[in-house]
Amino acid sequence: MALLDISKPRGDVFLDRLEEGLSARGVEVLRYRKPTFTKPAPADLRHEIRLQCEAVIEALAD
Repeated sequence: MALLDISKPRGDVFLDRLEEGLSARGVEVLRYRKPTFTKPAPADLRHEIRLQCEAVIEALAD
């Protein structure tokens, strides 16, 4: 499972809590972060996530 932080303020707080819950249920969680929320994720980051994970949860927050 991939957790993608898009670099908006407090998105990491949401993902931290989500990771705690998923890990407690035995789900392997990998964390990723976009360099900025104003642009799409770089191609190499999208490729890495696609190769390593079956699902992605993206955090949006302010």
